[in-house]
Amino acid sequence: MRYLGFRPANNNFFYLLAILLLLASIPFEGWLGQLNKGISLPGWMVSREAEADKQIAAFLKAGSLLDVLNNIFIIALLPAIFEEACFRGALQRILIQLFKSPWAGILLTAILFSAFHLQFQGFLPRFLLGALLGAAYWYSGSLWVSILAHFFINGVQVVAVVYYPKLINENPSVPAYTALISLAIVVGLLYIMHHRSKITYEQVYKEQKADGFDEFLS
Repeated sequence: MRYLGFRPANNNFFYLLAILLLLASIPFEGWLGQLNKGISLPGWMVSREAEADKQIAAFLKAGSLLDVLNNIFIIALLPAIFEEACFRGALQRILIQLFKSPWAGILLTAILFSAFHLQFQGFLPRFLLGALLGAAYWYSGSLWVSILAHFFINGVQVVAVVYYPKLINENPSVPAYTALISLAIVVGLLYIMHHRSKITYEQVYKEQKADGFDEFLS
């Protein structure tokens, strides 16, 4: 569990920073969604995604508060825990060590994370989400940080869909200037995370080697 990142953040401020990071990225993600929709994709990808949207819409129908809470548990909490453990906790750690570069591992994991969902009309926004979650995990040293942020943003989307179901397959129009402001805030928050982080490549993988984990893997 410790190697997967289930440990406290090196600075409690990272829990708030990660949530703010994902909230600030929403306009830019929306703009990427518009860009993604304009990319010509094979017919089978489009039809498969349309069918997936119908299934999600049916699943998210909520007739009571209990239904909403149930959806938050199944669609927001469980994926936040298990996707973060799989992609950030395991895969990202392996890829960072393989390429000897934190950002190479973060971006490659984000690509695989987005592709895994098989929703290619939303590939770019989900790639950005994966990259930001990966950065939050790396800079904080805690998987709980990315889990909390992932759960928060999923929960917001689940509740939003209850009141506006069209959000499942519609991307609200985002002006370019709004997307640029969003991107600037995201970059600024990433800079703050980098500045406050005490995590280094040498520290993470020296600890792994010292504990004999490399030998265990081999």
